[in-house]
Amino acid sequence: MGNKTTTRFNWRMIAGQLALLLFILGAIEYIVSAEIVSSLYLSQPTLVMKEIIRLFWDGEIFHHLSVTLWEFLVGYVLSAVAGIGTGMFLVLIPRAETFFKPFLSALLAVPKVTIIPMLMLWLGIGLSNKIAIVFLFCFFTIAFNTITGIKQTAENHLKVARVFEATKLQTIMKVILPSAAPTIFVALRLSAATGLVGALFGEMMASKDGLGNLLVKATSLYDTTKAFAIITIVTVVSVLIIALIDLLEKKIVLKWKSS
Repeated sequence: MGNKTTTRFNWRMIAGQLALLLFILGAIEYIVSAEIVSSLYLSQPTLVMKEIIRLFWDGEIFHHLSVTLWEFLVGYVLSAVAGIGTGMFLVLIPRAETFFKPFLSALLAVPKVTIIPMLMLWLGIGLSNKIAIVFLFCFFTIAFNTITGIKQTAENHLKVARVFEATKLQTIMKVILPSAAPTIFVALRLSAATGLVGALFGEMMASKDGLGNLLVKATSLYDTTKAFAIITIVTVVSVLIIALIDLLEKKIVLKWKSS
């Protein structure tokens, strides 16, 4: 009975969300077509959808999408490995945390936008520049959340590991990481969205390819429909990436729990 009620509630929730989305899109369609808002500032959803179909049909979007995704993927994976590794290192070696944490906090406080011109000077405007930007947008969130997650490990669980004479590696893999996993995955989700924004921002600043470059060209030509089409594509890609991370979290956490 409870499962049926929950399922019914979920379907009602989804139906309500779709109704709200259709209402918003319908309202935008009306106010633009009725010229209440100029098409220079906003585009009709139907025209945006046609532009998205055209971009994929012509194949124009594939090269730019692959460039942006590759920049994001490399920078994101590097930041995840470095962030989780740094967080574990600082917590598991208390003196290292005391020594290095002020420096990390200071670097975190530096606005990333101010560093981007320097990265262009050091790395040029190619792939390495965008990877570095994505890394900077993601690393600190992952590192600090890893520190927080590990510190939340229950002392009783650590005592049980000691009683069973678990090695340092076994304690990390069987107790510390499973306990910190929810907090770490929160950081990975947040960083996925900000990392993709970082890649786009880098491309908008200086690039020959990528969705950011395509967006700059569209806005410079006052092609509002194409600009909104690109923004929609980026939004969908971001949602899919986060959904993939959610799926990964469920599989990893379930595996840890079963073991």
